[in-house]
Amino acid sequence: MSIQQTLTEQERLARLDPERLRRLVGLVEHDAAGDPFPVTGWDALVWVVGNATQAAVYYQLVYGMELVAYCGPETGNRDHVGYVLRSGAARFVLTGGVDPASPLLEHHRRHGDGVRDIALEVPDVDRCVAHARAQGAVVLEEPRDVSDEHGTVRVAAVAAYGDTRHSLVDRSRYTGPYLPGYRAVRPSETPSPAAPPAPALAALAPAAPTPAPAPLFQALDHVVGNVELGRMDRWVDFYNRVMGFTNLAEFIGDDIATRYSALMSKVVASGDHRVKFPLNEPAAGQKRSQIDEYLQYYDGPGVQHLALATDDIVRAVDVLRARGVGFLATPDSYYTDPALRARIGEVRVPIDELRARGILVDRDEDGYLLQIFTRPTGDRPTVFFELIERHGSLGFGKGNFQALFEAIEREQARRGNF
Repeated sequence: MSIQQTLTEQERLARLDPERLRRLVGLVEHDAAGDPFPVTGWDALVWVVGNATQAAVYYQLVYGMELVAYCGPETGNRDHVGYVLRSGAARFVLTGGVDPASPLLEHHRRHGDGVRDIALEVPDVDRCVAHARAQGAVVLEEPRDVSDEHGTVRVAAVAAYGDTRHSLVDRSRYTGPYLPGYRAVRPSETPSPAAPPAPALAALAPAAPTPAPAPLFQALDHVVGNVELGRMDRWVDFYNRVMGFTNLAEFIGDDIATRYSALMSKVVASGDHRVKFPLNEPAAGQKRSQIDEYLQYYDGPGVQHLALATDDIVRAVDVLRARGVGFLATPDSYYTDPALRARIGEVRVPIDELRARGILVDRDEDGYLLQIFTRPTGDRPTVFFELIERHGSLGFGKGNFQALFEAIEREQARRGNF
């Protein structure tokens, strides 16, 4: 089966072709015919947040996402609201409890803002659930059809680490904006970033149509999960057995340690590398690691960070910083290190431009990548974002681990958690 045949609906809407996907997320050729649990790609990242109505405005005005669908009391959902936002092929669904008895409120009380559901698009929900059950997975929702005037979606769900779940979605018979129960949102209902007022005389002439700005990120690259000490290999095995994912990378020992703290990480991926899950666990160190801090404040395992693939990281960082997003700081010594300069060679952005923005660079045998990490997105030091721009590299910035983890340790120290 070719990559062209397996483009998701979201990728087609974003006008992403296979070649651009290869550049953005490191997509590789793969024949899914023998997969026991075929995965087409990402469907949505479903968040639980304390105030979904405000969060939806934040992700539109700051991250430039487009609001495309909504559910809530006005659409017959008395339990919660849901806002569906899109940037390129990436889809976020922000949910928040309305009814005081909504289970989402208890989820948020325990974990704070975070990703509850990493939903995956699959071609055959029943086949995937049957295989998952045979491999010992916990089936949270049996396969069922949900329908409205736009057609039918086949859905199910299996349990992952902590309270995280994977919804399995087949939307091949559906043309609606997201799922039954959601209504489409017109462009006029979505806010736009503030612009300077036009001169008064401009009102006398017809306004020229304003083209929609290019999205700051075009796809989802990977989603990182943090699990308890001694549980990483169990979840690697889960993705191997249940979903047929392969082991893509492993970082242990000095790969991923500073003088004070350490962690271990393994990466599993679908056959074409479209869906990638790095899994982290803490390791022994002199002080508390970032994973220990996460597990305390999230109150258990969960999604640590989401890597957003962009084709212009410089523009994305400039826009996001101007809109108030905080990024981890990188010391100047990182950019003046002669070993780094020798290793990375020529990259598309001058090193002084990278230094001015704190963007990291790494090179491997396949190419190079540029990356940067935000500070936590909410009140708790839990979930955050990575921006990544790939140029052939299929890796995760191994050469930057030391600088990244030292930056995270500085942030932990500021919070009094190191």
